[in-house]
Amino acid sequence: MKAVLLAGGMGTRIREETEFRPKPMVEIGGKPILWHLMKIFAHHGITEFVVCAGYKGEQIKDYFLNYAARNNDFTIRLGQGHVVNFHGDHGESDWTVTIADTGATTLTAGRVERIERYVAGERFIVTYGDGLADIDVTTLIATHEGHGTKATISTVRPSSRFGVVEVDGDQRVTRFREKPQMKDRVNAGFFVFEPTVFDYLRDSDAVMLENEPLAKLAAEGELAVYQHDGFWQPMDTYRESLMLNEMWARGDAPWKVW
Repeated sequence: MKAVLLAGGMGTRIREETEFRPKPMVEIGGKPILWHLMKIFAHHGITEFVVCAGYKGEQIKDYFLNYAARNNDFTIRLGQGHVVNFHGDHGESDWTVTIADTGATTLTAGRVERIERYVAGERFIVTYGDGLADIDVTTLIATHEGHGTKATISTVRPSSRFGVVEVDGDQRVTRFREKPQMKDRVNAGFFVFEPTVFDYLRDSDAVMLENEPLAKLAAEGELAVYQHDGFWQPMDTYRESLMLNEMWARGDAPWKVW
């Protein structure tokens, strides 16, 4: 089973970082958020990845092309036909990573459609390259299998962006609640798809995955839900990237399940 990571968007809301690199390459604790996501999947036995690159995708290609040199000591013999000997193995030696250029402006449904040949004929999991969770991927897949649908979407109850002021019947403040958890659920961005999902993604370069394709699957009763009640945090803003780095630095990173 392969994990498909959507890593091609421009990330305009975190321009402080994405002016220079794609958002999935923004670092948390010295490693790209993309790496953190892959470590989560690898913990659950998924070590084959397809990265849907786009905006500044050459940086993602360079990162993985030079991964061994970044993470190992090595000896290099310079000159014509130079030879590099790496000393030891890094923790990701069993990973297989496919980097696919899915276009600079392609939307999410189109990005998945464009990598069909890399996952053809098999079930696969998809997630965004900019959100972290301590989601139990093994249970997510088992839940999908149990429902027998073409697709499963994960949901979470996020915290409110704002604190809440509670009042009584006399319009007097009774208490303040700092960013309480919302009652409604939102898309957490971890999907499990059967190969037949590509029938819903034809000619979809200008289509968001969350719109027409998932809506049609839902209308046909082919979209199940996995409810995740643990940690989930997207990295949509520069402030959120700082927060995730602070969590990592103090050893309080719930997504670090490996």
